[in-house]
Amino acid sequence: GYIVIPPVSFSTHSLQYSGLYSLTHKSRLKLVTSCLVPCSCMYHSNSKSPQGLVGLRNLGNTCFMNSILQCLSNTPDLRDYCLRNTHRTDLNNNCRAKAALMEEFAKLTQTLWTSVSSEAISPSDFKTQIQRYAPKFVGYNQQDAQEFLRFLLDGLHNEVNRVTVRPRLPAEDIDHLSDNEKGKKMWNKYLEREDSKVVDLFVGQLKSSLTCSECGYCSTVFDPFWDLSLPIAKKGSGEVSLTDCMRFFTKEDVLDGDEKPTCCRCKARRKCTKKFTIQKFPQILVLHLKRFSENRIRTSKLSTYVNFPLKELDMREFASENMNAVYNLYAVSNHSGNTLGGHYTAYCRNPALGEWYSYNDSRVSPMSSSQVRSSDAYVLFYELASSSHSRL
Repeated sequence: GYIVIPPVSFSTHSLQYSGLYSLTHKSRLKLVTSCLVPCSCMYHSNSKSPQGLVGLRNLGNTCFMNSILQCLSNTPDLRDYCLRNTHRTDLNNNCRAKAALMEEFAKLTQTLWTSVSSEAISPSDFKTQIQRYAPKFVGYNQQDAQEFLRFLLDGLHNEVNRVTVRPRLPAEDIDHLSDNEKGKKMWNKYLEREDSKVVDLFVGQLKSSLTCSECGYCSTVFDPFWDLSLPIAKKGSGEVSLTDCMRFFTKEDVLDGDEKPTCCRCKARRKCTKKFTIQKFPQILVLHLKRFSENRIRTSKLSTYVNFPLKELDMREFASENMNAVYNLYAVSNHSGNTLGGHYTAYCRNPALGEWYSYNDSRVSPMSSSQVRSSDAYVLFYELASSSHSRL
C-alpha cells in the first residue's frame, strides 16, 4: 500500500535544525513535494525530520553501542519487524529475561523511525536491559562494537526464538550422504533448536573441509555463523580489497605438528589440509575486519585501508555449491583512533531515501557515497540482492 505525502512548508531555520538544510536539491524535493511513498517507509506528514535520521545520546563511552544500534535500525527487515510489532507474536515466554531486551530494542527502533523531532534520544532504557542480559556491558567502559553486536543478536534471538523447548537431538550417521545433503540435514537440525526472525536474517552456514594428506579422506563439518571475522590481508604493493581478505580467510591451511588432527580412516594423527567455504549465505552478511590483535605485551590496531564495494559484492567464489550470492552494502560501523583512545561512528544507507548518512552519536548528517570507504571501517553490513538466493 501507499500513502500520499502532502507538500510541506518549511523555513531556512527549520531546515537547519532538521538536518535537511544540507541535503541536495534533488533530495529535498523527495521529501517536501507531493509523492507516493510505500507505507513501510513510515513517513508522517507532520514530521519535522525524515524518519531514521535521529541521533542517539552518548551516555558515557557508549559510542560502540550507538554505532551498532544505528546499523541495525537501518536493516530494513529488522526495522519493519519492530515497527509492525511482529516481534510480540514471537516472544518466548520461557525466556528467563521475559523479552525485556527485545521490547526495549523495538521501542528504540520505533522512536528512531517515528519521532517527529530531530532531537537525539537517550538509549538509557535499552542499556539497562543489555547489561542485564550481558553484565560485561555494565558501567561506562569503552567496548568492542563487534563483540557488542554478537551479544545483542544472541539476546534478541533468545527472546523471540520460535522454539520454546529445545529438543535433545540424537547423533546421526550422515557420512553416507553427499556434502550438499549433509549441509541441509545439519541446517534443519539447527533450526529445530534455533529458529527466529534474527536467525532468518543473520545466520548462514560455514563448511569446513579436512583432507588427510596420507589417504586423501575428506571429512566435512557444517557450522552456523552470525558473522565472518576476516583477517586483513597483507600485500607487498597495491591496495588491499575485501575480496583479498575473503581469500585469506578461506585459503587452504596445512595442519601439521601439534595441530595434526586424527584421520577417521587412518585412525591416527595425520598432516591435513583445512579449507572453509560458505554452504548457506545469510540474507544479511556481516563482515568483521580484524583490526585489533593481542599479544602478551599489548593490543595493537591495523589501520590498513580495505577497499570494499558498495554494490554487487560477488561471493560466488567462496560458495561450496554453484549459487548466486551478490550483496549490496547498507551500513558500516567505523572505529577511529587507536587502542588507547578511539571513537565509533556509523555510516548507513537510509532505506527510505536510498542515500547515505553519517551517525556520530547525537549528530546525523548527509554524506556522499564516495566517503563511505575509509581506513576506519570495522564492521560491514551487506544485504543479499533481490536477484540472489541461496539454494539451501
